[in-house]
Amino acid sequence: MRLRFALGFALLAASALPATGQDYFAGKSIEFLVGSDPAGGYDTYARVLSRHIPKYIPGNPAITVKNQPGAGSARTAGIIARISPKDGTSVGIIFPGVVVGPLLDTKQKWQFDPSEFIYIGSADSGTRVCITFASSKIKTFEDARNNKTIMGASAQGGSTRDYAYMLNHAAGAKFEVVSGYKGSADILLAMERGEIDGLCGLDYSSLKSQRGQWLAEKKINVLIQTAIDAEPDLDRIGVPIVWNYVQREEDRRAVELIVSQQIFGRPFILPPGTNERATNILREAFMKALADKALLAEAEKARIDINPIDGEKVQALVAKLYKLPQSTLDRAQRIIQP
Repeated sequence: MRLRFALGFALLAASALPATGQDYFAGKSIEFLVGSDPAGGYDTYARVLSRHIPKYIPGNPAITVKNQPGAGSARTAGIIARISPKDGTSVGIIFPGVVVGPLLDTKQKWQFDPSEFIYIGSADSGTRVCITFASSKIKTFEDARNNKTIMGASAQGGSTRDYAYMLNHAAGAKFEVVSGYKGSADILLAMERGEIDGLCGLDYSSLKSQRGQWLAEKKINVLIQTAIDAEPDLDRIGVPIVWNYVQREEDRRAVELIVSQQIFGRPFILPPGTNERATNILREAFMKALADKALLAEAEKARIDINPIDGEKVQALVAKLYKLPQSTLDRAQRIIQP
């Protein structure tokens, strides 16, 4: 009798213990919530990763991808912050502009604090570009400094809008920004139809994946690259880097703040307060999946760049950005406005 009681008590106690890493996600599914429209660059990264990461997550959970565009992906960030469960079953894929958004736009009422998100990692760190269609009279950035150039853009907080204004104020461009497009795919179509000259703040990796043939067939002009360091491919074809045109030191510090978001160019996030076990499992699986040969082969076919940064490094960089001096924040806020 005592033996049966002791055994029953031990089994009951064991069932009350938290799940180990081996079985935590067993029988569960994970939702990737993408803050952009289908067929865009962020959607492509999410879907490629969703097909390969399950085998690196103990329990092999099913992954579903759901698009939730709106407000430059701030809608998705708000859902992750306020609604999503804190158990690792809901992952957000957001624009890096949303991570720095509360630093740059203090007038908007943000529904989240990006420094509180848990960062799984970033699938890419890269360069952004301004482009015009071949039929545009604007062929170079010098042309854009001397002539009005109509550039399509999404909502405030999106890189297509913020980077165009940044280049106006800090680098002397004369971009006339037409906002309201749903995403980069719609802006690229508007370029092709001749409604606008081009766009800014487009990730070079997205350009290669969405319109690689335009590059090959020279159907576009790449005006300028914005990055901390120059992209070798763009250097080879003579595309100037933003630092060639930023003269004032206060502008340089502000541009560095804005451009630093490209270091975590494709961030994957978890809700604030997500438990440590789920966080560690997903961070480890994220880095392993992005080194997987099958994923890298698929990424090459999709023409997306894989330059992963682990979650701890992204977390540290975001924390650093949120401790910058107010003078730098103030200037950065001003140069991304009309």
